[in-house]
Amino acid sequence: MKNILFWENEETDRPDAALKAENVPHLVPFVQEEAGGPYPCMVVLPGGGYEALSPQEAKPVAGWLNGLGISAFVLHYSICPARHPKPYHDVRRAIQWVRINAERFNVDPNRIGVIGFSAGAHLAGSAAVMWEDPELAIGDGTDSVSARPDLAVMCYPVVTGMPGSCHEGSLVNLMGGNPSDEARKVFSLEKQVGPKTPPVFLWHTVNDEAVPVENSFLMAQALGRAGVEYELHLFPEGRHGLGLCSIDDRRNAYVGHWRELCAQWLERQGF
Repeated sequence: MKNILFWENEETDRPDAALKAENVPHLVPFVQEEAGGPYPCMVVLPGGGYEALSPQEAKPVAGWLNGLGISAFVLHYSICPARHPKPYHDVRRAIQWVRINAERFNVDPNRIGVIGFSAGAHLAGSAAVMWEDPELAIGDGTDSVSARPDLAVMCYPVVTGMPGSCHEGSLVNLMGGNPSDEARKVFSLEKQVGPKTPPVFLWHTVNDEAVPVENSFLMAQALGRAGVEYELHLFPEGRHGLGLCSIDDRRNAYVGHWRELCAQWLERQGF
């Protein structure tokens, strides 16, 4: 299927219209073709520090989801030099667009989740915790459709903007140089979790040198305090950005068990 420009009029509807063509946000559909359904669906958010989008965390992830009987849309969202809240507007509108067009793609509008990796996991988490924030709504008719994902999967996520555990590259690319204390707070997902946050699945490697494992700890603790269902899995070693862990390496194969654990969790969630 062709790429989908989900902003109806790119020059007027989108909050940061007039980007270069290659940077225009779009969805790439990977939907179930078999009879039956409607099928659950996941919006896939590749990582890349808000300055790029990792190919290995895009199409291969959609293919894995398809194998589980889940449709997928890979979101090519705004990256640097675009700043907050533009990527958030993209994921918010993507969720709404899939929900509006659910019947067209044989998708269940009540089973639409997000899955992200690294900075893409930060964006997935943003969608999960900030979907109800009126200051981040687009302000058009589509906002009558819920932007709340029904669940979120966060893989080795960037979570906090606080010094010590923050991935500074993602923070600066999203919030701009020399981020203020307020910008760091807005970036920090653990400070925005609430009781309406959907269930979350997290996994991380303990020795991740790029995004400290404390990011997942902070998210899990915040979810627990808010009474939100979550599942957290930690693996003792593995470099950052492993994605599906398809590289032929025993350590990667061990970390790759996250896929089975996640598939079981998705099934328990009705996906």
